[in-house]
Parts: sequence; structure tokens; C-alpha cells
Amino acid sequence: MKVPKEIRTYCPRCKKHTLHTVKIASKGRARSLSFGTRKHERKLKGHGGKRAGEKTVKKQGKRQKILLTCPECKKSHERVLGTRTRKKIEVKR
Repeated sequence: MKVPKEIRTYCPRCKKHTLHTVKIASKGRARSLSFGTRKHERKLKGHGGKRAGEKTVKKQGKRQKILLTCPECKKSHERVLGTRTRKKIEVKR
């Protein structure tokens, strides 16, 4: 799915419409010591029956996020694209 590299949209900080630059929002690094990660590691440890974390089901595509940056106030905010896409989004050059 192709997204234009500049979108004219509303900035919540300036409270007006400006031409925002678009970047693909990437997920941050997971914390290795968070409770959920430790719990998951415990589940994978040892000789169990069915191991957690190994799924065979092909999931439906995820909703993609784009990061919009206002040129005036330099504030950036995320926008979730409405449809679920199987393909990754790319910014048109």
C-alpha cells in the first residue's frame, strides 16, 4: 500500500491544518525485564507439551501506522490506517 510523503492534515498542537511529512511508524524495542516477557520465557522453558509462541495459523493483516510530523511546531502524532493490510505500507517518493 502506497502512502504520499506529505499529507495536509490537522495538527492538534497548532490547532490548524498544515502539510505534514509522513514516516512509517516502527515498533520500539521490547523490554527484556517486563513482566509479560518474563512470564513468556517461563512458559517456553523446560519440556512441555505444546510450546507457547509457536503458532501455525496465518493471521489477518495488521492495521498499519504512519507517523505525521508538523513542520511548524515539529510535533509528531500517529495515525492508524483504517483497513487491515497484508502488505507493508511504503511512502511514495
